[in-house]
Amino acid sequence: MPYTVDFVNVSTVGLESSPVAEALAGLRANEARYYKNKYDHTFTVTPAGEAPETLEWVNRILSEERNLVISARPLEVTSFEVDGIRMAYVFYESGLSINVMYGIEDGTKRAVGFKLSDGMDVPEELASSFKFARQKSKLAGVIRGSYFVIKGQY
Repeated sequence: MPYTVDFVNVSTVGLESSPVAEALAGLRANEARYYKNKYDHTFTVTPAGEAPETLEWVNRILSEERNLVISARPLEVTSFEVDGIRMAYVFYESGLSINVMYGIEDGTKRAVGFKLSDGMDVPEELASSFKFARQKSKLAGVIRGSYFVIKGQY
């Protein structure tokens, strides 16, 4: 069942099994606030098992672009289009959030972003390949993030 993320009253709904549920909920709310403010888009997530096509698309890009397989259990996903960009998010039990920004027109920005919830370690599968910059968020504490540019067509 879809859940509309509230960035005013942050909730751990759907994320309760995460050891960093509060921080992950803050990270999810931070993303919801960004899309509401920038695009007037309401950020709605679905349990990962109810939207396998979104998870498969993200996994395919990770695998084909960087030979990455994420070991953590996916909890929630979302997929939407704003301003000519296809967006997809996966929120993992470990506290990891992965987003794919895929410009629909050729020659537009296409990238995969990784965000780590406050209190989680860098996942083993990302530790040797990515450096993570820190940013502070009122909703999520300290977020560490990294990204790579997508080269293929998906």
